[in-house]
Amino acid sequence: MNAIPSASSVQTVHVPLGERAYDILIGPGLIARAGAEIASRLKGRKAAVITDENVAPLYLEALVASLEEAGIASAAVVLPAGEKTKSFEHLITACDKVLEARVERNDYVIALGGGVIGDLSGFAAGIVRRGVRFVQVPTSLLSQVDSSVGGKTGINSRHGKNLIGVFHQPDLVLADTDVLNTLSEREFRAGYAEVAKYGLIDKPDFFAWLEANWKAVFAGGSARIEAIAASCQAKADVVVADERENGQRALLNLGHTFGHALEAATAYDSSRLVHGEGVSIGMVLAHEFSARMNLASPDDARRVERHLQEVGLPTRMSDIPGALPPAETLMDAIAQDKKVKSGKLTFILTRGIGQSFVADDVPASEVISFLREKHP
Repeated sequence: MNAIPSASSVQTVHVPLGERAYDILIGPGLIARAGAEIASRLKGRKAAVITDENVAPLYLEALVASLEEAGIASAAVVLPAGEKTKSFEHLITACDKVLEARVERNDYVIALGGGVIGDLSGFAAGIVRRGVRFVQVPTSLLSQVDSSVGGKTGINSRHGKNLIGVFHQPDLVLADTDVLNTLSEREFRAGYAEVAKYGLIDKPDFFAWLEANWKAVFAGGSARIEAIAASCQAKADVVVADERENGQRALLNLGHTFGHALEAATAYDSSRLVHGEGVSIGMVLAHEFSARMNLASPDDARRVERHLQEVGLPTRMSDIPGALPPAETLMDAIAQDKKVKSGKLTFILTRGIGQSFVADDVPASEVISFLREKHP
């Protein structure tokens, strides 16, 4: 990959989905400009801003002020922080508050937060009045490069993660890179796992660039903006080709089948494991399982693990604090995965760095044997 050029102050990635096309704006100062950007693109003049107790004290006042300056009336919905917020209970609360704010179909729900808030808010926007407009203002690296783009929304079930939801594309995404400066190191690292994922799916040059430049991405500035923009473009390309995950969009779930099972195994306890950490372990497991199936070289799995370890991410099940349930329990979670079709296991496997593919009908016996082998 050639050296990534210097970033302009704001970069735009366009998602060409016909009448549902939208832009992703990436750069500093976008929360302060949110009202102007929204008003110039969308017709509505009322908004319900859904956020959480961690993000609200940091950015809610600035966002509301920006909306008011643009003539947009708003009501705030502040939910608890954490993965457990992705529940029916909090979805009902959000929907009720959106209706209380008299948000109409041409008005909008604005998600101000990370992936949890984005997923739940998008679901609410998709079902209130059978669908209102939706704006994403993602405040974590993970949500800026992954969950805010593509229109997948949802909540968790006791049967697994993200099993209840709808496809509801945003009308605009405002990824303010300034907000990433307030993330903890752990949160930023977790989001970086999704950045690395795009290289491992089908962009080996991007992965090599990350290996050489990850410290600059962590430091901020142009390298960070370019890494986010490259990730959003990679996801946008896949979403446009397969919006509703009937085929190749499943590649975006590299590492997620194992990762989601591990999240379920820890009862979504963020003190033990957050989503990006599960994906990091899952991507290493996917490469190791591919090597076990004689699809890829073990050297590739070691290279992936080495890079993720270097940035400080967990790469093995033994890195998760506390005891894990037996391999059979993990297997039960995998069997509930959204990519299961007609009871057959579907995994995202790889033939090497940047050579991922959708593998249908993976033998369950091989998976359970592999899990037993890797279980701490």
